[in-house]
Amino acid sequence: MTEAFSEIQETFDFLDDWEDRYRHVIELGKSYAALDPALRVDTLKVEGCASQVWLLPRLEDGRFSFQGASDALIVSGLIAILAALYNDTSLAEARKIDALAEFGALGFDQHLSAQRSNGLRAMIERIATYLATQ
Repeated sequence: MTEAFSEIQETFDFLDDWEDRYRHVIELGKSYAALDPALRVDTLKVEGCASQVWLLPRLEDGRFSFQGASDALIVSGLIAILAALYNDTSLAEARKIDALAEFGALGFDQHLSAQRSNGLRAMIERIATYLATQ
């Protein structure tokens, strides 16, 4: 697990109610270095999301990372959390990550709408598919 994701976990542990947690997710999305608009093309679009989502995964020098973007603030925050979980991990480490379990441990399994849960699963599946082909 990355240090960035551990910091998000600590913040979630500190924040008691979900309104505060959602505000934090939105702030994470606002501060996330989103994918350049010129790269938001159909081939990078994630199907299964209610909002528009693009993910650009890459493997450089044996380290996995991705950039993403969304037109929805909360989804941008979810992308930022996924990036904190995955970015700058080795390929072997990235393949071992159970992102749904990590999001569940943060409480998202009980606090995301069905549409957002489906979108989150679609993003995680896109990442897993990429990792499986490397």
